Amino acid sequence: MMTYLIIALAAMSASALTLFSGFGLGTLLLPVFALFVPVEMAVAATAIVHGANNVLKIVLLGKYADWKIVFRFGLPAMVAAFIGAAFLGMFAALPPLLEYSLLGKAEQITPVKLLLGILILGFAFFELLPRFQHLKFKPRYLPLGGLLSGFFGGLSGHQGALRSAFLAKTDMTAPAFVGTNAVIGLLVDASRLLVYGAVLFSAKTHFIAGKQEVLLILTGIVAAFSGVVLGKRYLHKMTMRVIQYITGVLLLLIGTLLSLGLV
Repeated sequence: MMTYLIIALAAMSASALTLFSGFGLGTLLLPVFALFVPVEMAVAATAIVHGANNVLKIVLLGKYADWKIVFRFGLPAMVAAFIGAAFLGMFAALPPLLEYSLLGKAEQITPVKLLLGILILGFAFFELLPRFQHLKFKPRYLPLGGLLSGFFGGLSGHQGALRSAFLAKTDMTAPAFVGTNAVIGLLVDASRLLVYGAVLFSAKTHFIAGKQEVLLILTGIVAAFSGVVLGKRYLHKMTMRVIQYITGVLLLLIGTLLSLGLV
């Protein structure tokens, strides 16, 4: 029961954070899933919850999406997500880099955990360091931004922070920003889920066959939906800087634990 409660609280709070920031759900929910299931499964489970959450946001705000930006940014992101997801499958098949004992418990540092940990630490500094807080890019770099955010989205699920940095320079309205973010995010989620299913699960069907994994994913989806509704009503009372600090500190903690093979 405690497992489902932790997943629900993480999904609901992260979903609320991501509504207006454009990122947060995948970066926070992935390491929480990784506490209870293999990290490869955690990436895929996060993608399912993330995709379902984007569907709800599209239903609520999709009519405001800027489709020119969706095509310029979203299509390159969709292609790059296939490549990033394929790399995840390659890393997941590699043997552990290091095995050690901590407090009488055997731990492993695997390539995929180390890679995800380093990525998460990088995104933590992206949130916390003042020089990166107002990082934005000119509209002509939208296709490049799509490629970068799509690749990292496919590899680890961390796409929103880069995407928001690029899209923030387009001077969209708040509803258009949320709607456009949701459409692009769903394109990336659809791409990487196809690859995860083909590459990761074809030889490891026990990752998705268990009742617990299915219930955890459903719990995450319902809680994330609740977070969208709550965020739409109350998140305007929080400043963006508070959200960045909360996200950054949690990412530092989880990134360190993943890199050491402790989760």
